[in-house]
Amino acid sequence: MIIKSVLKKDRRVCWIFILAVLALSPLVFSQAKADGQTPPAKNAVGPDQVRSGGLIGYISSKALQPSAGYGAGVGFYVAVYPILPEPIDGFQIGLASTWIVPKNADNTTNPLCPPGTQARDHWPERAPTYGAVFQTIEGGLGIWGSTQFRAGYKPPKFQIVGVPDCYSGNYLISPGWSNRTTAAADDKMGIAQLSNRFLVPPDGFTFQTNPRGEFFGYSWMSLPLADAKKGPPPTGSQHWTLFLALANFKGPVAFVIPESWSKISANYVFDYGRGLDAQEGHAGGGAQEFNTVPYFEVQDDKGTTFSKVPDFIYPVDAQGRTVLMRDARYYSPKALSDAVLDWRKGGAASSGRFDISTESCYLSEIKASPINFRQTKDRKTLTGIDKVVQTTVFDSYAFGLQWNNSPVSPNGEFPRFYKDTGATRVAVAASEVPEQLRAREFRPAVNRRDCTSPQSGAWAQPGPAKGPFYANLADGSRVAYF
Repeated sequence: MIIKSVLKKDRRVCWIFILAVLALSPLVFSQAKADGQTPPAKNAVGPDQVRSGGLIGYISSKALQPSAGYGAGVGFYVAVYPILPEPIDGFQIGLASTWIVPKNADNTTNPLCPPGTQARDHWPERAPTYGAVFQTIEGGLGIWGSTQFRAGYKPPKFQIVGVPDCYSGNYLISPGWSNRTTAAADDKMGIAQLSNRFLVPPDGFTFQTNPRGEFFGYSWMSLPLADAKKGPPPTGSQHWTLFLALANFKGPVAFVIPESWSKISANYVFDYGRGLDAQEGHAGGGAQEFNTVPYFEVQDDKGTTFSKVPDFIYPVDAQGRTVLMRDARYYSPKALSDAVLDWRKGGAASSGRFDISTESCYLSEIKASPINFRQTKDRKTLTGIDKVVQTTVFDSYAFGLQWNNSPVSPNGEFPRFYKDTGATRVAVAASEVPEQLRAREFRPAVNRRDCTSPQSGAWAQPGPAKGPFYANLADGSRVAYF
């Protein structure tokens, strides 16, 4: 399914969803360029282009979550827009989103990540508990480094991203797929689809038009779609389910299989009952993450270093405002989970409606965090950005940017040029940097590898019931599904 448009919606309007009946759902077997010709990947770095470190940091906010009882779901609206005028290579930035982690509030000293995992062995700064990097639901809208089809496609893509293993490599992206171009091994799959009216491609959901700040609504709700299992290892009953609220689709799309979270405890009993299959979810705010940003550097004839980052663009209204994220809601089990469980146990059918009464839903006031970016491998602090743009909160529930009509950079364009002053770098106008730096162009995005599935394992046994069927997506790729 191609997302045609997104829906602007008042925060006071209740979300209504109809729970899908488990049915035959489409499963993507491959994704390739529509003409069958995917160019080979090239070096992602142009002449004298620095691969990453152009901007290191976040544009972030805090949306405080009640201390207990409201960890059964998280939802919000985020603005959708093309972050770049033209797609470039070697680049990753997320639009505003959040990270949902298992709460584990009782643990303040013991490591949740077992020995041998990426976080435990390589990220000592996350000790002692490694709680923020143990397990997460993240992703959302963005220009993601793992996507393969980006040449000529300007809008962001939406990706489900589940991280069940302390960032050790098994990212859960779509049914049967991780963040690689070969399908996931049978024991690494983790996403199950609910809707039979929606395609979940390995490369992410695409937008048919070029959004300019409209809102994309989504929630993650913990639902007891099946009973807990004793194990070992024990597995909880929480099926974290993605719901979308769009102009052309409203409802549940897919869920993360609970065993995806519990399997990390198979040889590490301290983690019994500590994954997202059993624990409340905790978020705490939203952010736009600047992950991989290339840049250029040149020196003028006096030996002063200047730098240039890509042209980041934002939608701006007549008052110089950009809304990035709004209406962060935290849900208790009474919002939907209890009704689903009662339905499963023989009670009345759930209406599918999210209850937003005060005992079921908490609409959080938002607080903005100051912009704080660094650059280069030495992580030099960037200054002067606040003269161009500042984070702010609108009407208590919307987080975004206020632009200042600065001569350094026009409204809606993040500062591109910086001058090295020693310990820091300061944002400057394009007219203040050497001409050869202004002339530098970042390498355009190229299409990379096709996504292919094997003719063995779960892909062949029991095998598809019907197909193949084909869909051409807005990024120029063609999906084969069954």
